[in-house]
Amino acid sequence: MRLNKEYWEGRYATENLGWDIGSVSPPLKSYIDQLPDKEATILVPGAGYGYEAIYLFESGFQNTFVVDIAGKPLEKIMAECPDFPEDQLLHMDFFELDLKEFDLVLEQTFFCALLPSLRTVYVKKMHEILRKGGKLAGLFFDFPLTENGPPFGGSKAEYQYLFRPMFQIHTLERAYNSIGPRQGNELFFIFEK
Repeated sequence: MRLNKEYWEGRYATENLGWDIGSVSPPLKSYIDQLPDKEATILVPGAGYGYEAIYLFESGFQNTFVVDIAGKPLEKIMAECPDFPEDQLLHMDFFELDLKEFDLVLEQTFFCALLPSLRTVYVKKMHEILRKGGKLAGLFFDFPLTENGPPFGGSKAEYQYLFRPMFQIHTLERAYNSIGPRQGNELFFIFEK
């Protein structure tokens, strides 16, 4: 299976959007609400329709960037939030991103949408684009990894194994405020470069 640009454009064209919950994910909203630095440079990769990115921007985080391989989600963000700077909506493959020095990367269903063979590449890329002391935070799914996906699952032990060599693990625990269908299947995490 190739989860390439055509694949994701097709998912949007057919509205096959099982990951789309229609609003900001409650665990991420809680996290965003306690972020102190409105000047922080933030990236939301594979943001889908960008609920978290829009929420960040409208909450005063003007240096919020989105990168997505599909064009339709970026168009939707522009339609929903016309003030969002167009040059901060990056229509490209995350792995080709050459921007660096992000203070925060917010993870929401991007990691689980990648082929599991790309997980070590993901870790290296996140380490590359974050400034020293920058954080990767968000949600990972916690259910058995299978070949059927996306979404592809994973476990706390796997995430520790993958990220510990390059990141300090501050938090990696069951999300207490997941939406009903994801209750018990999400881990909230904060990792620091």
